[in-house]
Amino acid sequence: MHHNHGTWQANRSFSPLSAADLAAGLELPTKLSSHPRLLIGRNEWLAFPDLNIPPIIAKSDSGARTSTLHAEQITVSADGKSVSFCTRDRDHQLIPCHALIAHSKKIKSSTGHKHPRIVIITTALFPGGLNCTIELTLANRSRMKYPVLLGRRAMSGYFCIDPQSDYLLGGLAHFPQPSSTPPSS
Repeated sequence: MHHNHGTWQANRSFSPLSAADLAAGLELPTKLSSHPRLLIGRNEWLAFPDLNIPPIIAKSDSGARTSTLHAEQITVSADGKSVSFCTRDRDHQLIPCHALIAHSKKIKSSTGHKHPRIVIITTALFPGGLNCTIELTLANRSRMKYPVLLGRRAMSGYFCIDPQSDYLLGGLAHFPQPSSTPPSS
């Protein structure tokens, strides 16, 4: 038996075909029920318009089930139905936020300890205008490099991760720009 020694190399190039059509053309195995997914990098820009949070960097983490947003000064309303908190923009300036509480749950940290967290539901906006509704737990991520962790439940059905790349969906210029037209009188 003859063995070839070496390494397979994948060349990155843009294709106007959908992922499903490209896979079929290359005769790659696919599930018949699968749908094309967008390829994202290990880090992507992400905004939360319902919370007035401009684009910030999120880390894609398929090992995390739930997505998390950095939150400080977390205060639950007296009736327990809403939460006020602050997060930080890309310049580390505080942004006050307010959201309805969807529920709370215990999250197992990377150290194996379970901690109770508040869960909110909001819209995530990606470069190019793609938006989806996701669940976010609130936690202080000030010791972490990225203020947002994008977990696999938020990515499921939409994305596949290329762990060697960053910002595959685009940069800050690829977010919808606010209208600059003056209000009509």
